[in-house]
Amino acid sequence: MIDIPQTGEWFEGHSISIKDKLTAVADRLFEYNCQLKRSQEKEKEIILKEIFKSTKEKVTILSPFNCDFGNISVGENFFANYNLTILDEAEVIFGDNAFIGPNVSIYTIIHHYDPILRNKGIMKALPVIIGNNVWIGGNVIIMPGVTIGDNCVIGAGSIVTKDIPSNTMAFGNPCKVVKEI
Repeated sequence: MIDIPQTGEWFEGHSISIKDKLTAVADRLFEYNCQLKRSQEKEKEIILKEIFKSTKEKVTILSPFNCDFGNISVGENFFANYNLTILDEAEVIFGDNAFIGPNVSIYTIIHHYDPILRNKGIMKALPVIIGNNVWIGGNVIIMPGVTIGDNCVIGAGSIVTKDIPSNTMAFGNPCKVVKEI
């Protein structure tokens, strides 16, 4: 287990245990992204189940995929297109039937605003929660602490900085609800 507070408290992010966990996950992801063919789905699934906090049975993530710690939970029927990046210092939770477009980035980490503290590695982490039946378009960025409700569509190229309520379509920079579904 890594020693990162999950409550949004500031912490020093250069500890040995954090670096060791980052290295271990990076090594497994190198195998996932660079050594296994797309046709080796079972082997890829095994690596995801080892890295992630929890998964259901049907999980597909096209390579390349990158995360920091595997502090990720995915529901049933999860699909992510190429180049998903999750900086998961805090937990990232996906409900069932989540469909993620290419080049999506999900961030949970906030580096300190003060440059002196930032240079010392001071940061905090806030969880990201994505509900059931959510479709996230390509090139979307989801910022720390965001919750996206059930049955949402997030338009391509959006930057999601605030919670998105269930049963809505949202897009833009910053991402805003444009209609109810």
